[in-house]
Amino acid sequence: MPVTVLLVDDEPLVRAGLRAVLTAQPDIEVVGEAADGAAVIPLVRQLRPDVVAMDVRMPLMDGIEATRAVLRTVSDPPKILVVTTFENDEYVYEALRAGADGFLLKRARPAEIVHAVRLVAEGESLLFPASVRQLAAEYGDGGGNPAARAAMERAALTEREAEVLRLMARGLSNAEIAERLIVGTETVKSHVSAVLAKLGARDRTQAVIAAYESGFVAPG
Repeated sequence: MPVTVLLVDDEPLVRAGLRAVLTAQPDIEVVGEAADGAAVIPLVRQLRPDVVAMDVRMPLMDGIEATRAVLRTVSDPPKILVVTTFENDEYVYEALRAGADGFLLKRARPAEIVHAVRLVAEGESLLFPASVRQLAAEYGDGGGNPAARAAMERAALTEREAEVLRLMARGLSNAEIAERLIVGTETVKSHVSAVLAKLGARDRTQAVIAAYESGFVAPG
């Protein structure tokens, strides 16, 4: 089955460019478009896309609020890939904190756009870990978020789960973590699932953000 994508951006040329790049792939299908975040929820409910590629800055409802709204109101929500002009942008970090699964630069090459959509859809590794680390260093309170620290303490990760979280923060996939720890991939998947459940994280990105904001992992 192809990865289905909903495009949300107030610039028609951006939507047209993303559509051209993505529909050229046999395993990706663009199922709809919207010009503002306010239109996302009904389209997600109607089209059930696997991934929403969403502009972070829009006039009526920006990507941050649209992400929160989708995750709050839609059962089995899609992966959300924030599309942005600037990489080091507080809006991007706030969108990740709100629950977005990764971000994509509008100037990215076609191969990078396709890779980002596929990677977010698969959900087994962190998209652009170095950039997420840089954003956390600049906007993540330097590990001084009391709520994040308390949540990490309550999670009571085992030694192996803590090790897996650190490797997730470095952007390693399940297969790469398995090779590093000399265990099976299914074992890693179990550890990742346990980490997400204990942290109350939707996916790897939110778990890694929690790790940075709690000071469990240093973003520098």
